[in-house]
Amino acid sequence: MAERITVDAVHKTYPGGSQALVDVSLTVEPGSLLVLLGPSGSGKTTLLRCLAGIERISRGMIRIGEQVVADGRFHLAPERRDLSMVFQDYALWPHLVALDNVAFALRRRGLGRTERRKDAAAMLERVGLGALTQRYPSELSGGEQQRVALARALVAETGLVLCDEPLSNLDADLRERLRVQISALVRGAGATTIYITHDQAEAFALADQVGVLERGRLVQLGPPEEIYTSPATAFVARFTGLAGELAVRVRARRGPNGTIEVEPIGGLRLSRPLHARSAIAGLGSDDALLTIRPTAVRICLPDAGEHHVLGTVTDVAFRDRGYEHAIDLPGQTMISGVFSEGRVGRGETVGLHFEPSGCLIFPRNGAPAA
Repeated sequence: MAERITVDAVHKTYPGGSQALVDVSLTVEPGSLLVLLGPSGSGKTTLLRCLAGIERISRGMIRIGEQVVADGRFHLAPERRDLSMVFQDYALWPHLVALDNVAFALRRRGLGRTERRKDAAAMLERVGLGALTQRYPSELSGGEQQRVALARALVAETGLVLCDEPLSNLDADLRERLRVQISALVRGAGATTIYITHDQAEAFALADQVGVLERGRLVQLGPPEEIYTSPATAFVARFTGLAGELAVRVRARRGPNGTIEVEPIGGLRLSRPLHARSAIAGLGSDDALLTIRPTAVRICLPDAGEHHVLGTVTDVAFRDRGYEHAIDLPGQTMISGVFSEGRVGRGETVGLHFEPSGCLIFPRNGAPAA
């Protein structure tokens, strides 16, 4: 049965005073999939280990279903939390074949050996390894080993599945195929799932909710669409994909659809007014940071009158449906990841048009928009 997960004001401090988690609170609804996203050192693995019971929290509370499993004084052992884990390094028993690796997870269910192996074989069939049940981990590819690990996590039908960057050791094509399979299997099992990654594309593709961590703090929690379209801080915007950033000054008037007109600081000259979205109130003419999503940038002819700025193409890379360009702006930074179906040569001058919907203003100090 899927469980509701509650994390309330959790702190984790290591000996010496290093804070790994600071006042983290969140709720994961039964049967949903939460992805914890953040760079190395953000606290996402520590939080997962605290949920699993591998790490003790310093204070706060964690509840799985109706049961408090940790509150800073009380700590329920991992084996008593009725959860499953899928690890980055697979964590398979090397001396057991795939069938017995999966069946091992059923020992605590009190099933007989024959029934355990029957259920394990059925789960391996579901993950596409029905023909490889008698192979040892050393005889399986990385992707096959990860599917054995996934089968082991799901066969026990626990209320909570924790996934610790399970796809990070796999090549890109296999990673995409297994991502789809993991999503289908955990949702099919109805399990509550918490999945950690540093890959924003993977997070957005998998999650019902995304939680972004920075230096041990949960800085934003919401659906993938909300995280992308309305990031709470410049950090969240950067980590979820930017073409570039511009230092700007906010002008004291609003543009179309409630956007704010901005002007670059430095040597960059605009050919037309530039508007951006912002939740900042009363910023006046103060300096600000304009973050630009790749989807907000369009290449146009330099003499067509559509562009906001002119730039020089410094690099171009072929992608499956077209080309991505890196464009140098005079007196400012480079704008990268600008997609176009046609290829523009290195050294050519191009115009760039910015859509306000993907241009987001933050204070220069990176604080949340107020």
